[in-house]
Amino acid sequence: MTPTLQELIESKRAKMPEQTNAFRVSDGYPWSDVFIDMLDNRLLISLRNCPLPKKLRRQLEATGLSVFVKQLDKDNKQVPEQIAGPILPLRFEIEENGVVYMMDMEAGYSQGIFLDQRDNRYELRQRCKHGNTILNTFSYTGAFSVCGAIAGAQTTTLDLARPCLDWCKVNMKLNGIDPESHHFCKGDTLHWLERFKRQGRRFDGIVLDPPTFSRDEKGRIWRVETDYEKLVALAFDCLTDHGWILCSTNCRKFSLEDFHAMVLAGAPNCKLTTSPMPVDFDGEPYLKCIWVDRRG
Repeated sequence: MTPTLQELIESKRAKMPEQTNAFRVSDGYPWSDVFIDMLDNRLLISLRNCPLPKKLRRQLEATGLSVFVKQLDKDNKQVPEQIAGPILPLRFEIEENGVVYMMDMEAGYSQGIFLDQRDNRYELRQRCKHGNTILNTFSYTGAFSVCGAIAGAQTTTLDLARPCLDWCKVNMKLNGIDPESHHFCKGDTLHWLERFKRQGRRFDGIVLDPPTFSRDEKGRIWRVETDYEKLVALAFDCLTDHGWILCSTNCRKFSLEDFHAMVLAGAPNCKLTTSPMPVDFDGEPYLKCIWVDRRG
């Protein structure tokens, strides 16, 4: 029997770790091309080239929660439309494994955090020791940096966009962390990795979670399918003898096996461990994540 929306919410909530109020409710099932996220006391509905099903709309209204709807279009910067429930602020906080993050419905394509990286953020906290140095590249709002800082690491947060770096500082403050005790770098990741290599600067952990396609400040194009191996190799040169790299991509153009080979080519003679997607993401396994451990 097809589960109701309320049954899905309760089922997914029961699988979440303590102190977590943000998770995926529906990952394309039972409503094809419809993705539903619980964000504290809000439901965000993301539609992939389809209208909101009428039967689902009635179930959404019956929850009594604030419901927002948007189309999954990377060029669409419109604010999600609220269609049901109490009117709530578009800027709010969510909690994940006891860590607090700022969300903003007006931010564009993403609202501030990628829920599919939850398990990797937790794993990073477990790997970090007090005094470790962590480099978070393509950082977006700096969630990995926040987790590293909470664990006692010295973090360096790198992104092309100044607003993202400022957002990371907000997230740090929400968790009682002084941003002034950490480093923030604006610019292209490849350029900074080359600079760190020349300077002899090394990190105990590096996060590589780039967009599938981007342009640097000079307009040069970067693509995951052709350039990821070089990215890993540059990061590998900036790693301490017993350091680690988290390699991640949501590119659908190649398989996990292809991605594994690409990562290994950039970081030879390392131990590679695949990280599956969180339990609430039970649809297409689009996200590929590999932890790379240098053998020393």
